Amino acid sequence: MTRSPRIPVAVLGAGLTGLSTSHHLGRAGLEHRIFERLGCAGGHAITIDEQGYRFDRTGHLLHLGDADLRAFALGFLGADVLEVDRRSLIWSHGTFTRYPFQANTFGLPPDVAYECLMGFVRAHFAPPRGEPRDFEEFCLTHFGEGISKHFMIPYNTRLWGVSPRDITAAWCSRFVPLPKLEDVLAGAVGKTTAELGYNTRFLYPRLGIGELAKGMTASLPVKLELERAPLSIDPFARELVFENETVPYDVLVSTVPLPVLIGLLRGIPDIVMQAARRLRCTHLYYLDVALDGPCGKPLHWVYVPEEKYPFYRVGCYSNFSAAMAPPGGANLYVELSDRTAPNLETLMPRVADGLLEMGIIDSHKQIRFSRLRRIDYAYVIFDHAYFSSLEVIVPFLEKNHIVTTGRYGGWNYSSMEDALRFGRDAADRASILHSAVAPPEI
Repeated sequence: MTRSPRIPVAVLGAGLTGLSTSHHLGRAGLEHRIFERLGCAGGHAITIDEQGYRFDRTGHLLHLGDADLRAFALGFLGADVLEVDRRSLIWSHGTFTRYPFQANTFGLPPDVAYECLMGFVRAHFAPPRGEPRDFEEFCLTHFGEGISKHFMIPYNTRLWGVSPRDITAAWCSRFVPLPKLEDVLAGAVGKTTAELGYNTRFLYPRLGIGELAKGMTASLPVKLELERAPLSIDPFARELVFENETVPYDVLVSTVPLPVLIGLLRGIPDIVMQAARRLRCTHLYYLDVALDGPCGKPLHWVYVPEEKYPFYRVGCYSNFSAAMAPPGGANLYVELSDRTAPNLETLMPRVADGLLEMGIIDSHKQIRFSRLRRIDYAYVIFDHAYFSSLEVIVPFLEKNHIVTTGRYGGWNYSSMEDALRFGRDAADRASILHSAVAPPEI
């Protein structure tokens, strides 16, 4: 076993947050090493090429509101990036409506639209209530019974894989548009209004989101050490233990999923282990689908709340960028609501029937091939033990010079811009901790 010299900062994980951390540590002139367990960088922000069809890990779009982070990201992409106006829809009751559902009930069956509109009006003028105890109560409070019944509750049940009663409302302030009364009234009669939500316009690399990770990797300030995953971590001696090397560090920046990190730490208090066991997330199965011929709708993605369909969201990569599919072809991602491993023989006809009904394909034969994928850590569940668990874990890590960050390292719901920001902030925090470092406890 080789013992390496102590380094100021070690970084675990080379997704966007880890790559951003390395770049910002380099800018600060702080010596570091970065380790990635897989054979390539990018984490979930990768692009796979098969037979000329390019597939991301479902929809990964850049919403860059921070001017510095926008310049940072574009510096790796150059001119080969598209700026796109969002085209997202909802498919329910046999028709498409505009996103977000809560502000666009025009086009729904009259009884459904009336139920949604009246429910919103009643909720809007209801006496003030206390803070919602869970996400279902949040929906009923802000949107009323009709919108909650026909979209918010069923869709989010399918997205998260748990009841909205099990989820706090804390995750959604940035991501769930809260329309004004005038927006809802205008959307009920089909009056064109401004697009709502944080993602009305986005950037997308012409050849897929993996181009961002490739650009960041190509210009890293240090060598990326691939296929390197520690067997254990001693948080008191501050050492990473690999199969053939022990790497002492002053500060550890970890972007690996938080429960995985806790599982690697040796000799930690039982209360921290117990808190980590309470952390919950859901995995996701999805399909990458290659089409002969174009997508039948110009949409970027569509939300599907109804239980009769096996998927809750469908997106079209080739509508983000035509270069994502061969000339004349198209390709989709289809996110499945069932968290059990699917039987493709029985699933694919149901998927094809749904896509046909929506007009996305014109026949089953248009599907050239499909590939089943799984994301092990898809959505962190903001359940009622979420905050109390992190209040135990994070201070312990911080005390021991471990900065845990990123969507899964920080155990949160966030965007790709956030991932870049997390890396910038982690580098700043690592610099501060390093400057105040004391000898490790041996």
